[in-house]
Amino acid sequence: MSSPNKGIGTVEVALRWDPSAGGEPAHDLDIIAATYHADDPYGEPAYLVHFDSRSPDGTITLNRDSRTGQGFGDDEVMTLELERLSSGYVRVVVGVAIQQRWGRRTFAEVANTAVRISEGRTALRVDDFGSVADATAATVAEFARDSSGAWGFRGAVNGFDADPATFARTMGADLG
Repeated sequence: MSSPNKGIGTVEVALRWDPSAGGEPAHDLDIIAATYHADDPYGEPAYLVHFDSRSPDGTITLNRDSRTGQGFGDDEVMTLELERLSSGYVRVVVGVAIQQRWGRRTFAEVANTAVRISEGRTALRVDDFGSVADATAATVAEFARDSSGAWGFRGAVNGFDADPATFARTMGADLG
């Protein structure tokens, strides 16, 4: 039986930041999406999508990846085709991590950070990471299937003090 509830379909997550000041190491921020199976929706991710990767079925793709924040417009863009995602997946968490290879960096140390989550022309959430300024990583969106199979959106920003690898393993923990 089908449901009249369409839910969320295709979503775009766009990230931007300013390059570091001259002579300073580059700021490298990354969008990461973690997908979770129905049998373990808050455990280890079934798979991750981040720089130089896409989901095994092509439903989650990182379309643009910047290592410096240079250029105009969005520095990183990820597309999530939730309506095409296998019914075995019930949750997708999207986060942003700051690479830490040149020492600990927080969102407060990266100028003009912003993330925009949108479905078509509708902005679901826009945030500047001000509420998690002392964090090195943050979740920015959670998409979950309801009992009818429709995808819903929760846009809370939660900060983490973790390197990107640790963040990727723990970003889907139940923080509620």
